Amino acid sequence: MLRFLCNERRYFLLAIGFFTRIPVPSFQDFRTEDLNLSAKYFPLVGLFVGMLGAGAYTLASDVLPHSIAVLLSMAMTIYITGAFHEDGLADSADGLGGSWERERILTIMQDSRLGTYGAIALFLMLFGKYQLLEALPAYYLPFILVIGHTLSRLCALYVMADLSYVKVEGKAKPLATKVKPTDLVVATVFGVLPIPLIYYNFSPFIFTVHDWLLLGVYCLLPVLFVWIWWRNKIKHWLGGYTGDCLGAMQQLTELALYIGLLAWYQQL
Repeated sequence: MLRFLCNERRYFLLAIGFFTRIPVPSFQDFRTEDLNLSAKYFPLVGLFVGMLGAGAYTLASDVLPHSIAVLLSMAMTIYITGAFHEDGLADSADGLGGSWERERILTIMQDSRLGTYGAIALFLMLFGKYQLLEALPAYYLPFILVIGHTLSRLCALYVMADLSYVKVEGKAKPLATKVKPTDLVVATVFGVLPIPLIYYNFSPFIFTVHDWLLLGVYCLLPVLFVWIWWRNKIKHWLGGYTGDCLGAMQQLTELALYIGLLAWYQQL
């Protein structure tokens, strides 16, 4: 049991170290396949990133306007992850926007330079998230950030479980092994764990079972739609996923959740 707990601690720290700038202990006997075993903790990493963003917002909102606090919370999550997922979104947009040929798309995605499509996608993503978060009620924002960062990373993990890695080398190569069903179950639990926060915090507006179901539809249907669209797009053009595609999925599904929440809130 003790060995099992030590191994799980190791895998969790590897996930933290891979996806964030948070310092973690170095492991002398590190193997690249260990990172694949840490896949079930990716949503949990999102939970911590969301909590840091929520904390930054809460502290800033005590002394600054709501809009500035939102901006600082976004800056915190970008800093703590090293813009890892935003970079994936930009590279994916450059590749898929710049060519119709698979090999050429992959070559463009590997280019470290930011192209026109990537710049536009990055601007629209950041501006869109800022506008949505700024429009949502201030009191619920910390909880929304936690849910958004957690659920969106689970969506990226489902791409790993469903498709195959398409590059010989790359940032996601150590993760390229298919996710075990048991690990996927654990990840799903972590990924959906914060969702009841929506119901708890919006409960003053909810009076019937129909209202509860409607909130779930507004929140999850846009996420499901975006997941299917992006999954099919990369399957069609690439035959699978790359690390950049996973980053793009995280960004797109996070945005979709905020859109759904705001659409529901506007109906109140």
